[in-house]
Amino acid sequence: MRVQPESSDQIGNASLPILPVESPDFWADPERFVAPARRQHPWLARFAHGYVVHGCQASKDLLADSEHLYMGLDGIVDFYGAQGTLWAGFMNEMLNSQRGKEHARIRNAVATTFTPRHANQMRPLIRQVINELLDTWAPKGQFDFAEFASFFPNAVMCGLLGVSTEPMPRLRKALEAQLASLTLNPAVKPDFLAGIEVMYEFTDNLVLERQASGRAEPDSLLDAMIAARTAGNLNDRELRFLIMVLLFAGYDTTKNMLTMTIHLLLERPDSYDRCARDPAFCAQVVEEALRHSNIATVFRQVKSSFVYEGFRFPEGALVAVATPLAGRDPAAFSDPMRFDPQRHIQTPHVAFGRGPHMCIGQFLARTQLQEGLHLIAQRLHNIRRAGEIAWRPFLGAWGLRTLPVAFDTGPAVRVAR
Repeated sequence: MRVQPESSDQIGNASLPILPVESPDFWADPERFVAPARRQHPWLARFAHGYVVHGCQASKDLLADSEHLYMGLDGIVDFYGAQGTLWAGFMNEMLNSQRGKEHARIRNAVATTFTPRHANQMRPLIRQVINELLDTWAPKGQFDFAEFASFFPNAVMCGLLGVSTEPMPRLRKALEAQLASLTLNPAVKPDFLAGIEVMYEFTDNLVLERQASGRAEPDSLLDAMIAARTAGNLNDRELRFLIMVLLFAGYDTTKNMLTMTIHLLLERPDSYDRCARDPAFCAQVVEEALRHSNIATVFRQVKSSFVYEGFRFPEGALVAVATPLAGRDPAAFSDPMRFDPQRHIQTPHVAFGRGPHMCIGQFLARTQLQEGLHLIAQRLHNIRRAGEIAWRPFLGAWGLRTLPVAFDTGPAVRVAR
C-alpha cells in the first residue's frame, strides 16, 4: 500500500479526467472513454459524485486499505436523502458495512458454508438447477439470455438455504432494485425503498416459519444462521439482514456475469463449442471473463484525508473502485481488450475485491458460472445473437439488460466426468 505523507507536489482535481459513468454511451463502451482518460491519469478519474479508481494496482491497494477507507454506503444513503428508512438501516448495518470485530463476527456466522469444499459439494444442485431451466427454455429456439440467466442464481441460493424456490419470481423486482440503488440515479429511489420492505417481510416470515416448524436440516444455511442467532452470535435484525445480503448479492452479480460471458463467447464460437466438451476450459473462460468484463463497481468513503501515489483523497469523499476497468488496465495486462481464455496471467484480477471485504461467495460464484456455462454450451448449439442488445448502468452491477440469442437444439454433448 503506497500511502505517502502530504507534499507540495500533489496531483490536483484539475489534473484529473472526468468519466461520464452515468451516460448510456459509457455503459455500452467504457473503453471509448477510459483509454483517453488513462493518458491523462493512469489510475484515477472524477465523476459527478466523487472519484473513480480504474487502475489495477490502485484498486488492489485501496480495496485493502481499511485504515483510510470504509464501505461508502452511508454516503449513498445521504445522496438519496433516505435517512431513517429500513433501506438506510440495511445499507448501514449489513455485513458489508461492518468493520473490525463486528464484521468478523457476522461473517463467521456463514463463512464455513462458502468454502471451496462446500462450493464443490453444491455442483450436483447447480447442475440440476441449470438442466431444469434448460428443459423449459431450450425448446423455444431463441430467448433473451439475460432473462433466462435471472432464474439461475436464486434457485441455487434457495438450495443452499434449504428453502423452496416458489416465492422467488415474486422477489425478482425487489432484488433488481437493490443494486440499482448504487447507480446514484434518483429515479430508482421509490423502487429500492419499496423493494427492501418486500425483502424484509419475506425474510422475516422465512425465519419465523422455520423456527415455528422445529425442523432443521444439516446442510441448510438458513438453519445454520438461525443456530448462530440462538447461540448469541447474531441478533434478530442481523440474521434477517444477512439473509437479505445473500439473496441480492448473489443475484445481479451472477446472472449479469453469466450473460456477459456468453456475450463475449458469441464472437468466439470455437471457444464456446469447447466449453461443451471441456469443463476445465470453462474455468479458464470464467476467469478471463472476470478479468475482461467483470460487472461490479464497489464504493468506499474516505475516513480521513490521505495521500496515495501523489493524490490527496479528501475526508468524506466518495470513491468508486471500478473493478471492470481495473481488469483492462494496460499497465497490468498485455493487450487487455483481447478476450483470451488461454492467456497467461501473472497479475490476478480484482473481480472479487481485496481485504477484509473480499467477496465471501466467490467460490460459489465461480462454481455456478463454470457449471452453468458448461451445461449451456452442451445443450444450446450454434448460439448467435438474434436482436439488439441493451446495457445496464455501469455503477453497481454492470452488464447486459437484454441479450437476444437464437440457437439450434439437439442431443446434449456428453462428457465423461
